[in-house]
Amino acid sequence: MKIGILGSGAVGKALAAGFAAEGHEVKLGTRDPNASKITEWLASAGEGISAGTFADTAKFGEMIILCPLYRAVEEVIKLAGKENLKGKIVLDTTNPIADEPPVNGVLKYTTTGRESAGEMIQNLIPDSHVVKAFNSVGSALMYKPKFDEGQPTMFICGNNDDAKRSVSEVLTAFGWDILDCGSIEASNALEGLCIIWCARGFREGQWNHAFKLLKK
Repeated sequence: MKIGILGSGAVGKALAAGFAAEGHEVKLGTRDPNASKITEWLASAGEGISAGTFADTAKFGEMIILCPLYRAVEEVIKLAGKENLKGKIVLDTTNPIADEPPVNGVLKYTTTGRESAGEMIQNLIPDSHVVKAFNSVGSALMYKPKFDEGQPTMFICGNNDDAKRSVSEVLTAFGWDILDCGSIEASNALEGLCIIWCARGFREGQWNHAFKLLKK
C-alpha cells in the first residue's frame, strides 16, 4: 500500500520505518518537508520513505496514519484537506493529553468521560473510516515488540468493520495480538489505557512495557 503519515514526531517516524520494512511505500507528512531534521532523518531511514506536505501526504496515502500532538489534530486535518481523506482508513494514534505535567504520574486529558479524541476525529472527518490503534504503547515498541511473557495485545475500535480488518492485518504484520473493542465510542476507554501505560513510566522510569489480554 501507499501509506500517508500525518505527523513527523517519534510515533510518525517509528511507524514510517515499520511500514517501509513491510514493503509499503511511505510518505511522511510535515509542515516543512525540507527542514533539516526531516531530510537528515530520511537520509538514515533507508528506502521507501519520502516526505511531503500534509496535503501531499493525504493525497498520496491509501491508508492514512494520524499521529500529530492531539492539540494540533484539527489544524493538521485542515492542512491535509478533508477531501483528500474522504473514503480512506484513518488510523488514529492520538491521545488527548493536556499541555501540562502529570500529577503523581497521572496524565491530564483535555477530554471528559463523555467524549474522546477518536470520536472527535470521526466527527471532523465523517466521510473517512477512523480506527483507533497504537495509542496504548510507546513508539519504540510499535513495530515487532518482543516480550518474554508472550505477544502483546493492541486494542482497536472503529465504526467500519472492513477498515478494522485492514488495520488488523497491519497490526498482525507488526507483531501484535488484536482485540476489537467495537465502535468508535470505545476510544474513550482505549485512550484511558495511555494514562495507565504512562503511569509506570513516570513513576518507575521504565517505558518497556505493553498490555496483554489473557484468554481462556
